[in-house]
Amino acid sequence: MGKVENALKAARETKALRVGEGKLAEAGSLFREQFANRSAVVVADPTTWEVAGRAVHECLAAAGIAQQEPFIFTDKHLYAEYGYVDTLVAALKEHDAVPVAVGSGTINDLCKLASHLTRRPYVCVATAASMDGYTAFGASITAHGAKQTFSCPAPQACLADIDIIRRAPPQMTAAGYSDLFAKVTAGADWILADALGAEPVDQQAWDIVQNGLPEALSAPEKVRSGDPAAIAALTEALLLGGFAMQWSQSSRPASGAEHQFSHLWNMEHHTHHGQPISHGFQVAIGTLAITAMYEALLASPIDKLNIEACCAAWQDKEEQQRETEKMFAGADFAEVAVCETLAKYLTREELARQLATLKNNWREIQAKLSNQLIPLQEAKRRLQLVGAPTRPEEIGVTEQYLRDTFVRAQHIRRRFTVLDVAVRTGMMMEWVEKAVVAIH
Repeated sequence: MGKVENALKAARETKALRVGEGKLAEAGSLFREQFANRSAVVVADPTTWEVAGRAVHECLAAAGIAQQEPFIFTDKHLYAEYGYVDTLVAALKEHDAVPVAVGSGTINDLCKLASHLTRRPYVCVATAASMDGYTAFGASITAHGAKQTFSCPAPQACLADIDIIRRAPPQMTAAGYSDLFAKVTAGADWILADALGAEPVDQQAWDIVQNGLPEALSAPEKVRSGDPAAIAALTEALLLGGFAMQWSQSSRPASGAEHQFSHLWNMEHHTHHGQPISHGFQVAIGTLAITAMYEALLASPIDKLNIEACCAAWQDKEEQQRETEKMFAGADFAEVAVCETLAKYLTREELARQLATLKNNWREIQAKLSNQLIPLQEAKRRLQLVGAPTRPEEIGVTEQYLRDTFVRAQHIRRRFTVLDVAVRTGMMMEWVEKAVVAIH
């Protein structure tokens, strides 16, 4: 039995998956298998309606499935923002049909949360290998100015037709490859969190994501050319990431500090030439930046760390709160930053114990991290081959903004990452400077 079939067994919400060439024709049978007497409603945007939505609508009709009028988002600037969730919720409340989301990240996340809020399951029809959220627990939605992950179930059924996906715009495929590449640094962050007692590795989730990762990342040039086998491998690996998140009910298996860069840039409304940057391309730069920071960490004499000096410099809780409030003054997510920062606060005594664990076990931790990570220059080479950005300026991030991002990103999520190690060892600015030089 293959990796995807095994992972599907571990999924908590997704009961059926169809992946392969020509699978769009199975939309009707898949729906009937899962929702025998329910009606359907296709949810799409104008582009995905033409790419696959109309065909799905026709397949459902041919299978004798009753349907509501398709719901087509028409806003040219559609993105995963809560106002669009409200719009879809209002439409879904007019009937009890099961939504069939036809699209990629935005359509899927909007439909996922709206379905949950109207207490019904949904089906996902993927149109691009552009991200790992198709089968993931939770929806990443911007609300009150902040990118947030809302708890909601993954689709009950998912269909991915490789014939459709391989014809997606190359930049979308490159974004998906970049999102998959982020599992390398996300895994390193989880190794650190486990070693320092912050969050233990869930072996089931780890195996689902990490076991096939090297193979899926091995042929970026074939991914870029739309090679069916390479696109199938990429698509399956992205779906596996979603299944791992279902299993753990958390994004931890697939998301680390590199994603905090992306979330921060979204929260700060960063654009390039007036346009939003895809999640995958943000994560590409975030992954390279965090890889560079890891190389600075691995080259540091952690086994000689002065723990007393680190603890002496450590701010108390009130000082950290004031500093965070000052850092994010005027930002529309200042309260989120303060809440997330304080959620992972340590007393000086707790800090001393954690740093002692890091120092005393450094050689073992160092070896695990080295084995997990892909060297920065090789990471750059692969991302460049697939067509992803490899220089921060390509997504409008200046050197100074990149420096600021390293510092600010640590405050917006309570998840333990290499950024927290940088802060707690007092090495943040030294590692940031080395990373900024290395990535340029």
